[in-house]
Amino acid sequence: MSVDVACGEPAFLDLTFAGLDALPGAGEERFARDLLRSPGGGATIAVGAARLGLSVALASPLGRDADGAALRAALEAEGIRLNSRTVARTAVTAVMPVAGERAMASFQPDLALRAADLEEHHPRAAILSLTRIGCAPAGADLYAIAGDEDARLYGDGLPLGVSAARALVLNAREALALTGASDVAAAARILAADAARVVVTCGRNGAVSVQGGELLEVPGFAVEAVDTTGAGDLFTAAFTWADLGGAPPRDCLAWACLYAALSVRVSTAMAGAASIDVLAEAGAQRGLALPARYSSVQHEEETPQ
Repeated sequence: MSVDVACGEPAFLDLTFAGLDALPGAGEERFARDLLRSPGGGATIAVGAARLGLSVALASPLGRDADGAALRAALEAEGIRLNSRTVARTAVTAVMPVAGERAMASFQPDLALRAADLEEHHPRAAILSLTRIGCAPAGADLYAIAGDEDARLYGDGLPLGVSAARALVLNAREALALTGASDVAAAARILAADAARVVVTCGRNGAVSVQGGELLEVPGFAVEAVDTTGAGDLFTAAFTWADLGGAPPRDCLAWACLYAALSVRVSTAMAGAASIDVLAEAGAQRGLALPARYSSVQHEEETPQ
């Protein structure tokens, strides 16, 4: 059975220390108002895409430990297909949101992705970081993403596989680190020499993209941020959803920015990942029309029999 999207990024169990008034300094202890456990990392992308109505597989293997069991239960409840292969331990991140930003400390065991992990799901599209794009299945639309590790590894040039991607999606810090450019627009233009479309998310300032030499900029959506963890992952999920649905380039950016903005109003990306109905209503209030593929489906569902 095929799926719309397979995400090959490692799933983390996020431990969110909610309600801190400040980050602890060296030798200092501070207390949170709550401790929340939720899926993170690649699981955030998978959850976002699934809640937007796509059929989704998380291709990275889960751990056989208690944390992996918790992730498996949460993801299966979202209707996300999981891999048959498992590993010994689960990746874990401690998340400390403070004043609209967050600090994180992570443990990631060896979760080496294999091409077969994606191929078993026969995906229409795959979301993979620069270090993993060699695992992209033949014939699948590739959405390449970047992280801190990618920015360190590929500062001297992007991997060759990026040229085959429908889009390279990354944040402003990563784009600047990869290129050494002084501003985001310049960084996007430099990266576009190797990628067909470059999309750079700029947090509350919106996003920019370069495709075919054309620079597009969309503003962000003003919200009060509680926890920004996973906002970039949910941006990627919504951008992929919009692009696969046939939305024009500017609308792809706008939908992705809106989805990310909606997510930061509560603690944890899992709680912030909106359903398609919530996103569609928020988009309609801002003059956004659903992508063609989804608007026709919604119309059929709403038509009286």
